[in-house]
Amino acid sequence: MSRTKVAVIGSGNIGTDLMFKILRLSDSLELAALVGIDPASDGLARAARLGVVSISDGVDGLIGTDGFDDIEIVFDATSAAAHVANAAKLAPFGKRIIDLTPAAIGPYVVPPVNLGAQLDAPNINMVTCGGQATIPIVAAISRVTPVSYAEIVASIASRSAGPGTRANIDEFTETTASAIEQVGGAGRGKAIIVLNPAEPPRVMRDTVLALIGDADHERIRASVAEMVDQVSAYVPGYRLKQDVQFRALAADEPVHTLTPAGSPRATHQVSVFLEVEGAAHYLPAYAGNLDIMTSAALRVAERVAERVAAHTTDQEPAR
Repeated sequence: MSRTKVAVIGSGNIGTDLMFKILRLSDSLELAALVGIDPASDGLARAARLGVVSISDGVDGLIGTDGFDDIEIVFDATSAAAHVANAAKLAPFGKRIIDLTPAAIGPYVVPPVNLGAQLDAPNINMVTCGGQATIPIVAAISRVTPVSYAEIVASIASRSAGPGTRANIDEFTETTASAIEQVGGAGRGKAIIVLNPAEPPRVMRDTVLALIGDADHERIRASVAEMVDQVSAYVPGYRLKQDVQFRALAADEPVHTLTPAGSPRATHQVSVFLEVEGAAHYLPAYAGNLDIMTSAALRVAERVAERVAAHTTDQEPAR
């Protein structure tokens, strides 16, 4: 079976890790090019040594390169601002774009929650690393009982946060909070990111706090466990740190300030504690934030490639 040709824009931490995942793990994708803007970047140097076409003049160079017409999917692992410009330049060529920045031009996608509904979108947004780690859990709770408010805290090693991540802190919180509501199903969402300066670096830790009414706690635990299994199928280092916790809220706790107007009063807080260890394809294992983002993007691209191949087959004339 022929592989679907893809390109990665962004030769930093995320783009380089994604390059290694495509080369090592995918049976359906062929990496046609890695694109950057710094000729001296480590990512482009590694790509050249691996025999991957390395382009150092950005998306314009990609568009002008031989073989561009054969590329079906373009990953963008740059920054939110850069993606807006890149998407505009690629739009006339009909490429499918998978956006690993918080730009959120296209619909949010979290693979185990809503991938099947967005396979035909021309621009798919992968939310954020914190969103990929926590939104499945919010969705797992909300499919059992309404979630009036969900708050997530993503703590990542400072060393794993490159210039793009640091430039997009505001977009991270806004995009993740929006996706908690739109994909996770919470009435209101909030996101916080912490760049942990600890040495040696610590793996990614994520906390999900959800406000709910009276509900079957065992059903929630089972739903969360099932979702963890689904995510760990493509992110092996994704796991629960401890059992799901429930706390009854006191009658005088002012949780109404967190929930949307008109929501039924929340009676319990659900707390879920996660850890994400990276596969160390490019950066060390502490960079689970990169691993979950690139693993999710790879999962989406492979499903999109299946969709494209099936559509192409359907369009072929009978012999």
